[in-house]
Amino acid sequence: MRYHRAVPSTVALFGGSFNPPHAAHALLALYVLETAPVDALWFAPTYRHAFGKDLAPFDDRIAMCELAAAPLGSRVAVTRIEQDVFQARGENRTLYTLEHLAEAHPELSFRLLVGADILGEAAKWHRWDEVCRRAPLIVVGRGGVEAPPGATLTELTMPAVSSTEVRRRIGVGEDASGLVSRAVLGYIDRRGLYR
Repeated sequence: MRYHRAVPSTVALFGGSFNPPHAAHALLALYVLETAPVDALWFAPTYRHAFGKDLAPFDDRIAMCELAAAPLGSRVAVTRIEQDVFQARGENRTLYTLEHLAEAHPELSFRLLVGADILGEAAKWHRWDEVCRRAPLIVVGRGGVEAPPGATLTELTMPAVSSTEVRRRIGVGEDASGLVSRAVLGYIDRRGLYR
């Protein structure tokens, strides 16, 4: 973890596959930093997908997140926490990640950044209530979504950009330049990802 300023007290944890990170991820990170009650935001790429989806190598996704996060400044970092948790526990669960973070960073409090669609899947999460207690949610979506106590609902809806569409375009040789940063697109090209 790198910091250029004083260590923050509240961190928004932004988890996901980031396969690859796209423009909407960066826009959302900036929006949350500027509007939510947080001091910093950490991108936390999934180490292994919970449902066995094929992902680009973890190191590539970390590198792409670092490129996507760089323009956002010193309040944004990329963490390998999901790899650490997987190696320690043999699986990735958000609760395990939050427990690991609490032990490693007792001076920090965490908020979990999620899309409104996640709320409909709460029953599938391991000990959802405990996840929400440890890291109150910042829910991206429209008002009117029923969120757990302590959650913050944003006014912003994430733009209709998806990593699936980025991969599809790259895979068939179409232009994806409007969906990902130039730095990330250059990395994808150099590494031959998603072809």
